[in-house]
Amino acid sequence: MNAPPTLRDGRAASVLLAGLTGALIVLFIASLGVGPVTVRLIQAIPEIWSNDPDTAVLILREIRLPRAVLAAVAGATLGLAGAALQGLLRNPLADPGVLGVSATAGLGAVIVLYFGVSAWWSWALPLGGMAGAMLSVAAVLALAGRDASTTTLVLAGVAVNAIAGALTALALNLAPSPYAALEIVFWLLGSLADRSTDHLALALPPILVGTALVLATGRSLDALTLGEEAAQTLGVSLPRLRLLIVIGVAMSVGGIVSVTGGIGFVGLVVPHLLRPFVAYEPRRLLLPSALAGAVLLLAADLASRLVPTNSPLQIGVVTAMVGAPFFLYLVVTTRRTMP
Repeated sequence: MNAPPTLRDGRAASVLLAGLTGALIVLFIASLGVGPVTVRLIQAIPEIWSNDPDTAVLILREIRLPRAVLAAVAGATLGLAGAALQGLLRNPLADPGVLGVSATAGLGAVIVLYFGVSAWWSWALPLGGMAGAMLSVAAVLALAGRDASTTTLVLAGVAVNAIAGALTALALNLAPSPYAALEIVFWLLGSLADRSTDHLALALPPILVGTALVLATGRSLDALTLGEEAAQTLGVSLPRLRLLIVIGVAMSVGGIVSVTGGIGFVGLVVPHLLRPFVAYEPRRLLLPSALAGAVLLLAADLASRLVPTNSPLQIGVVTAMVGAPFFLYLVVTTRRTMP
């Protein structure tokens, strides 16, 4: 059986990256045009920054454009974070949730919703989510210690994830009213609806810093594929590598979760599907995973808007419906390859 083409082949690299970029552009434009109100993009885009916009231009500028940009940024961030963590842990089933970032960011937002702070201060919800994400970094690093092994980091992340999940369940159980519990559940499912440029402005700084930290680890991740001892002989500082990835993933994913809620499976599915096409090299997986993550989340957002339902379909539900069959596929293929 022929092996899949890899990014070692320059032509394969061009085809893969060009294909992902083309799909991203098409889906981004489609996201701008889809909605209950018809917007003629050819006429609206040139007037998007007009001082006296009409209704269609205003809808494009204030609603659809921030939503499309946030979907692309969120997908790229989750895809990149998943690829980095899978390279660090040398486990193709790792995702951003393994460090407890998503769960603690969700817990921070749930606390804000539980006490009703978001009702009188709109910035409380995203700030609460971001505070929860930063708390997860502090807790994981404190539990694992500075020179912790990869296994210890994972165990610390699992512990933080379990505690955050238990506290979130407690908040749901003690919610003062069914409406408060419903609001918490819908936020945890993840959504891009009603997000504005203010949400983007809040999320982008930690995302950019976290992304820069993750991208700086590419060569070290390649060395790590040879094993920890071999990587150290090549000059890789394992504690520094783990610290950069943990902080980078926490900042970038925390920034996203703080404004979108929980969106799962993107960081797991995307790197796993692309890995055979990059010769299983972690550094070469980072950029394609970011592009494919953006493509996947834009497609999921379009699906959440186009599927006819009585209530809006949350984007986290769509990604979960993609992720669950993917796990079944992994089970079937694993059984076939086992002796």
